[in-house]
Amino acid sequence: MHNTNTFSAYRIFEENGKSQGRFVDLTLDDLAAGDVVIRACYSGVNYKDALAATGVGRIIRRFPCVGGIDVAGVVESSTDARFKAGDEVLVTGYDMGVAHDGGFAEYVRVPADWVVPLPQGLSLFDAMALGTAGFTAALAIHRLEQNELTPASGKVIVTGATGGVGSLAIRMLAQLGYHVVALTGKMQEQDYLLGLGASEVLPRSAVDFSSTKPLEKSQWAGALDAVGGDTLAWLARTMQQDGAIASFGNAGGVELHTTVFPFILRGVKLLGVDSAATTMPLRQQLWQRLATSPTAELRTGLRIDTALIAHRLPFAELPQACAALMRGEARGRAVVEIAS
Repeated sequence: MHNTNTFSAYRIFEENGKSQGRFVDLTLDDLAAGDVVIRACYSGVNYKDALAATGVGRIIRRFPCVGGIDVAGVVESSTDARFKAGDEVLVTGYDMGVAHDGGFAEYVRVPADWVVPLPQGLSLFDAMALGTAGFTAALAIHRLEQNELTPASGKVIVTGATGGVGSLAIRMLAQLGYHVVALTGKMQEQDYLLGLGASEVLPRSAVDFSSTKPLEKSQWAGALDAVGGDTLAWLARTMQQDGAIASFGNAGGVELHTTVFPFILRGVKLLGVDSAATTMPLRQQLWQRLATSPTAELRTGLRIDTALIAHRLPFAELPQACAALMRGEARGRAVVEIAS
């Protein structure tokens, strides 16, 4: 591909102090520097992408910037010996779509150190049906397991249950043998959540998040929290002895009002999950786990049927998908089909 050839990209600009995204034509010369040029096939719509594209959140650190924190595709060219033209690869996280041109473009250029070879067992579509959401769910489960969570420990609750991370986490946990409780404000999606493998669906309306009690009835051996704010504070005071919370989102607020009592009287562990900065050895380990099917004898794999959770989205409909996500109308994962 010659640098003079143009291709379509969804680029985010700063206008009147606010970020604003739109489709533009670019050339490779317009992209941030990198060792590997990828012909993009798929990307995914994440909460972070929607914040950036709609201007609701101050996510972008460099303007203008092509959005999209995920991409899966085929190597077009590489100056790094680890990759060659024709290799199927994926990239999630790092600075992509935030301070480095991202995956919402027909061509993507990134540093070779960010690139993961597509694991055997995953298609390019599967890779983006999982994307940052699936990788975050896998990392959260990994951190909880490192802190001795097992199916025998007790119930595991997932907040933001109908979102991308929540949906994928429920499916993965269920396949690993956990008793999963899905916390949601969308009880019309109860059948969807039960279909993913949730053992129970708990409506948000049944929870008193405003309680000022430092501790409440212990209920959860583990928790995966996409919400933050009052929800995370409630989780802290309702965990079982030695329970662990994996925190990876702030959809419900960034402030945390709690006491030290869950931590010093029940030994509750609050585990931060930062999928963007995960080291490459662990990153490759988790992607391999996402490509490996769990079995009754060896429930270590996390591969799932992505058709249960993901739907394809034409590239042209990306802005509408971002807006729907910000309105709380999305379910599961929207996979952007950039090129077949």
